[in-house]
Amino acid sequence: MITVTHRRYVPYSHAHYGGNLVDGAYVVGLFGDVATEVCIQMDGDEGLFASYQDIQFRAPVRAGDVLEVSATVVEVGNRSRRIEFEARVVCRSRPHRSESAAEVLDPPIVATTATGTVVVPPKS
Repeated sequence: MITVTHRRYVPYSHAHYGGNLVDGAYVVGLFGDVATEVCIQMDGDEGLFASYQDIQFRAPVRAGDVLEVSATVVEVGNRSRRIEFEARVVCRSRPHRSESAAEVLDPPIVATTATGTVVVPPKS
C-alpha cells in the first residue's frame, strides 16, 4: 500500500511531567499529521479521522527526543482507510553527559503504536 514517515524533534517546551516526559497526546497529534499526508497522497484531500481502534503507549517520550512517526495503510474501503501507526525514538538527549549531549539509538525504541481509521470525500 502506502507508508508515510515524518521525523520531529521534541522541544523542551513540550515537557509536561517530571523527568521531561511528554504527554501521550503529543504523539497522537503526530499520528494525525502523517495520516493527513497519507490522505493527500492517496486521495488529494486531507481527510478526517473517524476513530482510533487501539493506542498503546509502550515507552516514554521525552523532551529532546527525535521521533520517527510512520503511517501505513493496511486496508482501503470506498471512503475509509485503516492505518497502522508507529512512533519510534531514534535519538535521545543525554543531559547527564552535558547539556547538549544526545545519541542515535540503535535500535530505535518503539514508543507508541496505534490503529486508526480516516475517511475521505467520495470521488466525484
